[in-house]
Amino acid sequence: MMLLAALSLLALFVWPMWKIVLYAPQYPTGVEMHIYINKIGGKEPGVLQNINILNHYVGMKYIEPDSIPELKYFQYIIMVMIGLGLIAAVVNKGGWFLGWAVLMTLLAIAGLYDFYLWEYDYGHSLSDDAPIKIPGASFQPPLIGYKQILNFDAVSLPHIAGYFTGAGILLAYAAWWFKKRLSR
Repeated sequence: MMLLAALSLLALFVWPMWKIVLYAPQYPTGVEMHIYINKIGGKEPGVLQNINILNHYVGMKYIEPDSIPELKYFQYIIMVMIGLGLIAAVVNKGGWFLGWAVLMTLLAIAGLYDFYLWEYDYGHSLSDDAPIKIPGASFQPPLIGYKQILNFDAVSLPHIAGYFTGAGILLAYAAWWFKKRLSR
């Protein structure tokens, strides 16, 4: 179980960990942005460019992946966590399983908090030169779930790799629980 928990993080190098979808009358199938461990893209080519064009009208900052430091270093943190998880699997001690699970939980919480701060800045730091100004409005997407922003319905949820990561954390806790139970 611990081996599977560690290896589940490899999904972060293959699939997106998060997605934000914007639905509107002019986009009935949605504009779907994908956040990977080291880049930001979309369901189709040009999604990021389209989102940046839409956001320009209300004065939001452009999303520039090269200016997001987390996209540069997060992959190295995950590589270390995979390594630690593999070591825990080899050592085969419940305390190691629990330690890895707790550390991954803390990293997930810190990552969500960091993402919230980025979204907050992104949705509240608006340019005074925006073509469309709505006094008191903010355009922060939801951290998790649904939110209406003007004529857009925004949905923010984990994506494939995010679910794999969550399952990996749960597997590590389960490995600890079973190890503790079997040692009695």
